[in-house]
Parts: sequence; C-alpha cells; structure tokens
Amino acid sequence: MARKINDLNKTSEAAAEQDWKYIVRADDKGKIDFNGLAKSRYLTLLWVKRNFIAQYKQTVLGPAWAVIQPFFSTVVYSIFFGSVAGLGAAGVPNFIFYLSGNVIWHVFAGCLSGNSAAFTSNAGIFSKVYFPRLVMPISTALSQFITFAIQFVFMLGFLIYYMATGEVVHPTWFALFTPLLLAQLAAFGMACGIIISSLTTKYRDLQKLVGFGITLWMYCSPVTYDMFSRKKLSGGGLWYNLYMLNPVTPVVNFFRYAWLGIGRIDWLFYGISLAVTVALVLVGFKIFSRVEKTFLDTV
Repeated sequence: MARKINDLNKTSEAAAEQDWKYIVRADDKGKIDFNGLAKSRYLTLLWVKRNFIAQYKQTVLGPAWAVIQPFFSTVVYSIFFGSVAGLGAAGVPNFIFYLSGNVIWHVFAGCLSGNSAAFTSNAGIFSKVYFPRLVMPISTALSQFITFAIQFVFMLGFLIYYMATGEVVHPTWFALFTPLLLAQLAAFGMACGIIISSLTTKYRDLQKLVGFGITLWMYCSPVTYDMFSRKKLSGGGLWYNLYMLNPVTPVVNFFRYAWLGIGRIDWLFYGISLAVTVALVLVGFKIFSRVEKTFLDTV
C-alpha cells in the first residue's frame, strides 16, 4: 500500500514538473496579450471569413450589397447635396466625389459599429472557450477590407470612365498611401468601437447611441460636402482648426486628393490624426484587456 502511495506521489510530481507548451493564467494587471494574438493569427483569419460570410448569408444578392448600398446612397447625395444644395466639389462630377467619400467612410463606420457590441454579442462564445479576446475586434476590422476592396473596384470603374470622357479627375502618386489610410481608419474605428463595447457592459445606453453617433460623425466629416468650397472651413482660422481636429477629416481629404486630385493634404493635421489613432488604439486595447476579465459578471 505504501509503495502505491509513493508511486502516485512520484507521478504527480512528474506531472507538475513537466514543461507545458502553453500556459493560460489570469493577469490582474490587464496586459495586452500580443504573444497570444500572434499565435492566434489563423483563428483571426477564420473569424474574418466567418464575419464576411455571415454578413451576406441568406441574402439573394450576396456580396453585391457591398456595391448596391454605396451606389444608392451616392445617388441620393449627388441629387440632394450636390445638385439641390450645391455642396459638391467644383469641377468634379458629383457622383465620383460622393462615391469616394462613401467608400472610405464605410471602412471607419463598419469598424466602429461592428465592434461596439464585441462583448455583448459574443458573450456566449467568450464564456465557453478561451482565446485572446482581441481576436474578435481585430477580425471585425480586417473583414471591412474585403468590403472595401469590392467597393473600391466599383469606384475605379467610374473613375476610369470619367477620365476617358475628359472630366477633370486626376489621380496622384499619393494614391500609394491608400493602404496606410485604410489601416488608420480601420484602427481608429476599431479603437472607438472596443471602448464603447467595454463601457456598454455596464451602460447599455451607449449601444443605443451608436447608430445616431455614426450618422452625426459623418456630417461632421467632409463626406457629404466639399469643405474646401466652404469659406469658414477652408480659409484657416478657428473653424478650420476645429474641423480638422476630427481624426477622420484629414484622412478623407487625403483619399480624395490622392484619387481625384481635389482639395489638399494638411500634413500637420494628418500627423495629429495619426498620433491620435495610435494613442486611442493603445488605450482601447488596455481598457478591453481589463474589462474582458469581469464582463461576464455584468453582461
């Protein structure tokens, strides 16, 4: 009997001393698990695929909705904001002006709205299995790139058409910065989304304000009008500075200048926008990492 007990003790000691490949433990300091994110890259890609497929599942037109939605909203903007209100850009067709704004704006809006419910909508999965929780918001942001690619090809078709018909549309070499602009807008939208998601675990009111807030933010950005044709917004001064402090504004202006050759790039405010994005991503990741440990007690 004593021999069996000794054998059991040796077995338990050997099990305790063996080298584990992965060790999962709670971290009260809320550190960002970058190592875990790197190891979960295949899971992230799987969720990107899942998010895109689920978005158009059981629809007749499928991914065609990625083109239909910006097309009809562009038509409405061109008629009411461009032709009726006269808020379009001078010398450039209203349709391509508003289409370019819609295409780049949807990257930010999709990342923000998709991540604003990251905790509440995935509580069932989070409570059953462990994986780095940041996989969810990152995969949501990456899935927006697929939608952007479809819409961007659609925009390029009209851009080539207008150039062939002699319209004043001049893409510039700054178009090479497009991947940077996309990454920045996606990161900024994701950061805003995960901060809202972290707060909505206790304050559900914020979730009700997301849709309204995105619409209001769009009107505070040069999506539906040309800021450079508005005297108070284009000539410098207080209103110009306040307007350009919106991190989305310099990116939209940059994108339009790169592909349409209109407006200008304000490098100072674009640098501020980029710095704000980086800071907000770090803050958002930190808040998200802290909240993920206790959110199941409040959701």
